[in-house]
Amino acid sequence: MLALEGSPRSSFNMLPPCVRVIRTARLEMRPFDAAHVDRFVEIQSNWKVGRMLRMANHPPTREAMLAWVEGARREWEEGTAYRFAILFEDVIIGCADLDEISGRHGELGYWLDEAFWGYGLASEAAGALRAFAFETLGLHRLESGHADDNPASGKVLTKLGFIHVGDDRQWSKSRNVWICQQLYRLERT
Repeated sequence: MLALEGSPRSSFNMLPPCVRVIRTARLEMRPFDAAHVDRFVEIQSNWKVGRMLRMANHPPTREAMLAWVEGARREWEEGTAYRFAILFEDVIIGCADLDEISGRHGELGYWLDEAFWGYGLASEAAGALRAFAFETLGLHRLESGHADDNPASGKVLTKLGFIHVGDDRQWSKSRNVWICQQLYRLERT
């Protein structure tokens, strides 16, 4: 069951409600805060995590991560991205976000600390974000993707109803090479 906490949408405000927390059966998802920076750096410093983040620097720096977290507030206000820290038993375990929002479309992404892989938490967080995108933001289509050598992420996406729509050669900032990116799409029904 998904629960959103915050104030209701104003008819005069095109931004989503002032969501403070998204709660699922096991997770709590909160908008980014500067207090999350060190934990995000710690998680992304693990090469097994960092190499899967196509647009992230590796190794991450505190300064770059702080700029990213601070930029999330601006994106939220502009309605172009909504980024949430994922907490499990009050411990930050990763991030789930909607970004590249334009019109009624956006991109869904997520990453978790390696210690929390294999427990269905990525599916739970991404599923909550899918509901937020369609039910709260009113988006009609979500896109996502994963590196060709990350089939676990593809399993998360197909579990959520995403359809594989093709492959694309994309630059991986973290790996500093071109990679094959598997592309997925989900239409609101």
